[in-house]
Amino acid sequence: MSSTLSVAVKSYPHTAFAAEPGFSVGRRRVELAAVDPIYQAFAPMVRELRYDVSEMAIATFLQAHEAGVPIVLLPLVLSGDFHHHSLTRWPGSAEIRPTDLAGGRVAVRAYSQTTGLWVRGILHEEFGVDAKDITWVTTEEPHVASYVEPPNVERVPGKVLDVLERGDAVAAVLGPPALDGAQGPLVPIIPNWREAEESWGARHGTVPINHMLTVRRDLLESEPEVVRELYRAFGAGIEERKAADAAPGPRVRALRSGVGDELTAGLQTAIDYALQQNVIRKPVTVDELLHDAVRHLGERA
Repeated sequence: MSSTLSVAVKSYPHTAFAAEPGFSVGRRRVELAAVDPIYQAFAPMVRELRYDVSEMAIATFLQAHEAGVPIVLLPLVLSGDFHHHSLTRWPGSAEIRPTDLAGGRVAVRAYSQTTGLWVRGILHEEFGVDAKDITWVTTEEPHVASYVEPPNVERVPGKVLDVLERGDAVAAVLGPPALDGAQGPLVPIIPNWREAEESWGARHGTVPINHMLTVRRDLLESEPEVVRELYRAFGAGIEERKAADAAPGPRVRALRSGVGDELTAGLQTAIDYALQQNVIRKPVTVDELLHDAVRHLGERA
């Protein structure tokens, strides 16, 4: 048994403790993987089980669960946000409405990217535009190798911003890190997106989940006390971060520790959207996703 615990997580204010010298759980010293951006840890985790513990996009986890990958979802939300503003067009390009995207081309890093999952769900739910009515122009393959993409997914070289700039797509799904390379601010397509986001949140009772924490099943089963201690440490970091902000924005409001109504609502909506979009093909329940974690960590984790 290795004396170290390999952990792949992004450095957030609520995870900074994991990088402190000498941080350990039980008798296992935590060794942080050097992965930047963090999504580059997802494929090695689901294909090779490279890490003991890894941050994981919820869409990737849903696909990994369907594929039988032996990793367990812990009830810890490390990142999330509303995503109406993530559907953008190039500055100076022609104005378009969300309904204009039907029959068009929209760029996204990967069809299974979680931000894309949320944006497609919004398009269907609020504007009646189904995922199958758009050609999704992607630049990367799925993290889960066995996943077969729908026929309206196309792969092209380059980055999403390149696709958008050269006009190979009329719109793109982009999160804040990708926007740094844009020449001027990209323009959100959904009108009054701030108000629309809060309305979505009130309707669903949650802020969309992007990344949660996962653990190898064999580690959870052989050393549950180690995972419990790690779970408590991440939970404490999340609660401390939330308590420090008197007027939290959606990215802080998205953080969650434990199985509560907001986490359940977020997971259920992600499942519903994933089934609609063929991101997953078999129904699954929230209880099934959290069963192993709850069984080993406690009734409500």
